[in-house]
Amino acid sequence: MGKTRAIKLTEARSTFSALVNKVYHDHDRVIVEKSGIPVAAIVSVADLERLERVEREREDRFKTLEELSAAFADVQPEEIEREAARSVAEARARLRADREERRSA
Repeated sequence: MGKTRAIKLTEARSTFSALVNKVYHDHDRVIVEKSGIPVAAIVSVADLERLERVEREREDRFKTLEELSAAFADVQPEEIEREAARSVAEARARLRADREERRSA
């Protein structure tokens, strides 16, 4: 992976073609600043595709959380906590039993 550097907008304008080549060939990332404030970035298509994939995955996760939340909308938080604790205890007990079974085998 290349390096990330910040440049002024005026420099980006005057060296745009060279910047694009660095991004393409060296996978550099360029942060463009206007009056010292980062306002844009020049990144490779691969970086953009990764960012878009991460955004899609994040949206999918939030959708799943919203669906779960809706499914348990009528359940009191205390009941959810009790059931979660019970499920964790059962899973731990199964793991302990499996370990004991392997040790004695």
